[in-house]
Amino acid sequence: MASPNAQSVKSRARADLMRIFAAAVSAVAPRRVIAAAFDGQLPEMRAIPEMLEKARRVYLLAAGKAAMGMALEMQERIGAKLHDAFVIAPRPLSEEPSGKQRRVFRIMPAAHPAPDESSEAAGRAALEFVGKAERDDLVVFLLSGGASALMAVPAEGLTFADKVTVTTALMNAGASIRELNTVRRHLSGIKGGRLLQSSNANFLTLILSDVPGNDLATIGSGPTAADPTTYSDAVAILKRRRVWGRAPETVRDCLERGAAGELAETLKQGDPALARVRNIILADNRTATEAASDAAAALNYSVVRGRELSGDANEAGAALGAFLCGLESEAPSPGARTRHPLPPVTLTLPLPQLSGRGTGRSARGEQRACVIAGGETGVSVKGNGKGGRAQQAALAAAFELAKLGAKGRVTALFAGTDGIDGPTDAAGAIVTPDTLIRANEAKLDPKSALDRNDCYNFFKALGDLVIIGPTGTNVADVFLGLVNY
Repeated sequence: MASPNAQSVKSRARADLMRIFAAAVSAVAPRRVIAAAFDGQLPEMRAIPEMLEKARRVYLLAAGKAAMGMALEMQERIGAKLHDAFVIAPRPLSEEPSGKQRRVFRIMPAAHPAPDESSEAAGRAALEFVGKAERDDLVVFLLSGGASALMAVPAEGLTFADKVTVTTALMNAGASIRELNTVRRHLSGIKGGRLLQSSNANFLTLILSDVPGNDLATIGSGPTAADPTTYSDAVAILKRRRVWGRAPETVRDCLERGAAGELAETLKQGDPALARVRNIILADNRTATEAASDAAAALNYSVVRGRELSGDANEAGAALGAFLCGLESEAPSPGARTRHPLPPVTLTLPLPQLSGRGTGRSARGEQRACVIAGGETGVSVKGNGKGGRAQQAALAAAFELAKLGAKGRVTALFAGTDGIDGPTDAAGAIVTPDTLIRANEAKLDPKSALDRNDCYNFFKALGDLVIIGPTGTNVADVFLGLVNY
């Protein structure tokens, strides 16, 4: 059993993790992001007041997990020119409009992460909404993560059930968000630039990105962006993920006809419609991880930065766990700038290095470090358990951390900035070198939990879930690891 002092140190480490994570989430709060954009912090926004001034009327459309907060702040910025406002957000609403605002806003809750009939109704209502705007009007479209599921309009000849069958199979097969949205765009009547094409008005699309690399065609499946992918790409993805044979015949027929040139492609570069839209990224995962870095430095940790989490959740979690173990044994000197050989499956952008900020030491004299990365992994669902990609990666990391022994001074957090990891009420989980020891004492089987994708129940039994509730924002996931705390 750990000594009272050791338990106190571990409790402080967990508290530090939660403070750093809270700073990351706070930095991408929807109201803060909109306010910062209009307060001159983004050069791309300098022409926006003129766009608002020139418009005869302004239509405000918001869709995604951050829709409500973004819309409430944007409504105050638009002022008297606001003609109509429509918000599509997941249940439950992250924020309720006031009495006066309630008279301005039409709000339609829809389903996420799995779309349902309410998502189709919301998508069709969005098309109708922007269709009312005329050539000298401006549609301000506030787009955030989750919009793909919240606005689901099947392409002509397809049913809602057809789309759900294919997207669910792809998600369970571990498809990346780019693969998933490539297929979604080519089965949709609203994605892949088709929302823009359904209106004659000018568009200003302000984006809170949940996609690593900020690919406009992937964020929300690109309702107002050009799509570089094709029907043939969608066919290849279904075949590569071994979903083609299980896809409804109507879906296969649609994609094959599109690949043969019998159906109109999604919006492409060079289309005249693109002259009517400006797509601007307001904040993204890097915004969150930079805020986390500042918070970690303020707590006197040296910061080790990574860029993009990707690949399989099991592989990414194991690689990060192994990296933390190696860093714990290295004990870098204060202010050092050291490169570390992180596997490309985990961090696909430039390798992390010690930032030199926060040069504190532990009580034993080792350099305290905080490893920070962000992005999105995928899970190939093989079991019938309950969990999400952050919890899956956390449990995979726990197997590596166990190699340090119970006295290892490493603790790690894997969590989604939206506060929701998969179909659970948890944002993610925290793991330490003694996670598997405590699991054994509680007669839990971590290998079975990992294989059955039942990480939620595993961490719930240990009291190691991170439960903060829906945050009303979404910029994908954040990984934090404290070493030599």
